[in-house]
Amino acid sequence: MVLLFPKIRIWQKRFDSNDEPPPAVPPPPLLGNVAAVDEQERTPLQRLGVIASQEVELAPGLSHIEAYTRHGLLTILWHGPAEAEGAVVAGGGAMGGLLGPADGFYHWLGCQLAEVGIATLRVGWRVPNDLDSCTLDLAAATEMVCRRGAQRVVALGHSFGGAIAVRVGVAIPAVVAGVVTFATQSAGCEMAEGLEGRPLLLFHGDADELLPPASSEMVRYLAGSGDLVILPGTGHLLSQSADQLKALTPPWITDVLAGRPPARLGPLSPSPG
Repeated sequence: MVLLFPKIRIWQKRFDSNDEPPPAVPPPPLLGNVAAVDEQERTPLQRLGVIASQEVELAPGLSHIEAYTRHGLLTILWHGPAEAEGAVVAGGGAMGGLLGPADGFYHWLGCQLAEVGIATLRVGWRVPNDLDSCTLDLAAATEMVCRRGAQRVVALGHSFGGAIAVRVGVAIPAVVAGVVTFATQSAGCEMAEGLEGRPLLLFHGDADELLPPASSEMVRYLAGSGDLVILPGTGHLLSQSADQLKALTPPWITDVLAGRPPARLGPLSPSPG
C-alpha cells in the first residue's frame, strides 16, 4: 500500500475561514465503497476500501462499529456524542485489543470524556503489528469522527500503538492537535519531527519488561519537544500507575482539544495525593 507520508488529505464536516474550502462534490458516506480516484488524492476511508459496515448501540453513549474490508475487519468502539467537536482516537499494541493499558484505561477514559462532550474511538486493528495498515486504521477513524463534526483530535497509542499515534499526528496536522503515548516503541517514529511542536505527552514505566524508557526518550528527541513522565515501579502495561494516568491524562486532553497549552508534566510526577 502507499505510505501515508507526506501529509494526507482528510475531509472535515466544517471549515474555518482560514481552511481550504470544502469540495464541490459532497464527500462519500461515513463508510462504504467510493469511486476510484488518484491514489495521492484518496482520503484514509477511501484507501481503506470498505465493502460493508454495521453499527449498533451497545449502551447509551457507546456504539460498536464494524467495517469490512478486503484486508480485514476494522472494529471501533465509539464513546460519547456522535457529533462531538473534540475527539480522541486510541489504538492498542502489536497484538491489537481495545482496552488499552492500565486495566482497561481506554474504556475508563472514554466514559469520563463522554461526560464532558468529548468522543473517544477505540480502534481494533485489521492487521495487528503492521505499521502501514494500522496507521491507515487510526487515520480512517480520525476521518470518521471528523465527518461527524470533530474539529480537533488527540491520538493515543500504547506500545506499538504509540508509533501509530505519532504517525497519524504527522500525517494529519490540520486535525490532530496532540499525541499521547503509553510505553511506546521508537520504531516507526522516525518522522516524529513532523509533529512540529504540537503537544506530545509520553508515559513510560521504569520497570518496563519489553521496552525501556529510552524508547520514549528517543521519540521525544526525534520530535524535538514533549513531556516524558517516568512512572516508578511500573511495567509495560502501566497497571501499577493506573491512578496516575487517570489523574494526568484527561485534563491534558481537554486542554489540548480546547486549544489551551496543557500543563507541563515530567520527568517524574508524584502519585496523586
